[in-house]
Amino acid sequence: QVQLVESGGGLVQAGGSLRLTCAPSGRTFRSYAMGWFRQAPGKEREFVAAITWSGGNTYYTDSVKGRFTISRDNAKNTVYLQMNSLKPEDTAVYYCAVQTVGGRINVILTYDYWGQGTQVTVSS
Repeated sequence: QVQLVESGGGLVQAGGSLRLTCAPSGRTFRSYAMGWFRQAPGKEREFVAAITWSGGNTYYTDSVKGRFTISRDNAKNTVYLQMNSLKPEDTAVYYCAVQTVGGRINVILTYDYWGQGTQVTVSS
């Protein structure tokens, strides 16, 4: 059974940092793009960041550019999201996902494996 397990969420003050980790189990995803998405209460799930299989290309939504960094370690089959200068509006459940069939990298429907999410809460 394939599972994506996120960790690293928590409560942090505005301006602080967190590092999220996504560690798939049951299968390796070294050959696929991976992404991070988030969903705030009462809002739709939205794209945050993505990285190609080699790590050579990264993509971000405008609101996190310059603050968040996505990276991957294919030897460890792990993807990270370093989040700096956090703002209260970053509060959400963060999900990692894998895109095994290709498509637009910032589109939710192109991802076919999802984690259970990890809560990030930023206090003002």
